[in-house]
Amino acid sequence: MSRGRVLMVEFESDVLRGNPAGDPHVRRIPIYLPPSYDRDETRRFPVLLVLSGFTGRGRMLLNDSTFSPSLDDRLDALIGSGQCGEAIVVMPDCWTRFGGSQYLDSAATGRYETHLVSELVPWVDANLRTMPSRDHRGVVGKSSGGFGALTLGMKHADVFGAVASHSGDAYFEYCYRPDMALACSVLQRAGGPKAFLQAFDAKPQKGKDDFVAYNMLGMAAAYSPDPSAELGVALPFDLATGEFREDVWKRWLAFDPIAIAGEHADALRSLRLLFLDCGTRDEFHLHHGTRMLARRFASLGVPHEHLEYEDGHMNVSYRYDVSLPRLTAALGATAKKP
Repeated sequence: MSRGRVLMVEFESDVLRGNPAGDPHVRRIPIYLPPSYDRDETRRFPVLLVLSGFTGRGRMLLNDSTFSPSLDDRLDALIGSGQCGEAIVVMPDCWTRFGGSQYLDSAATGRYETHLVSELVPWVDANLRTMPSRDHRGVVGKSSGGFGALTLGMKHADVFGAVASHSGDAYFEYCYRPDMALACSVLQRAGGPKAFLQAFDAKPQKGKDDFVAYNMLGMAAAYSPDPSAELGVALPFDLATGEFREDVWKRWLAFDPIAIAGEHADALRSLRLLFLDCGTRDEFHLHHGTRMLARRFASLGVPHEHLEYEDGHMNVSYRYDVSLPRLTAALGATAKKP
């Protein structure tokens, strides 16, 4: 079987330099070059960005596991079997000290949306043999990465022509709000967000409750930055009493894909592919949000594909076997029979 190769790029970002969270502005970004890239120096390829979930970054997609192939091995197998066309696959690093960026620009974390759209995409087109147009460029991700793919597709349909979301964050009332009381208690016991984050960083083994609070802090950093608040983050609850803060929550809801789909309906209709899937036992109740999103798309006349499968939220990278062939076909890559 012919194999592609992974190019590891040290990308120095001007946009992320001096970001408010103090995270590195130089990121190691893996880029998968398909098998024909080195064999045919005249051929150009579609480009696909794969966005990691919360606490993840691109290099994690290359983790080798006995039961779950790394993304490069998965691509080699799909291409080699004739199921998938060849594409350049970019695995960005948008991790922050808050666990992730949700692929948004935020005054608390930095300009990660701008980094992807205005820095990384042009760099890839300038330095690799791409087919440099939105009709040949797509974005896919799982969980927070799925949210990022949906959001980028809505806001930047001039850049991305195909979108796939696996278990993407949607309907925030179900996927975030149920964890708020526990997150508040954990942050209270720690002595506030700053003390919690310092203790969290120092722990060699993080507990389940720790991650609930960490996730809540990360979402707040993305959706409700506030320079006047501790760590520059406004929480959706009063830390002293636990009282729910409707003003902050409204800021979160302004990012919910279900809430904003209508204002981006024309952009969504222009996509060459809009693919959604989610397991029916998702622990964050995202199957409900995905169903609501699919219904919302239908009501807006947005062509889309919505699939469900019997599984939860974790360890479902095998679903890339479903989305990658669809995405590469939509972006103009022709699969070849073995």
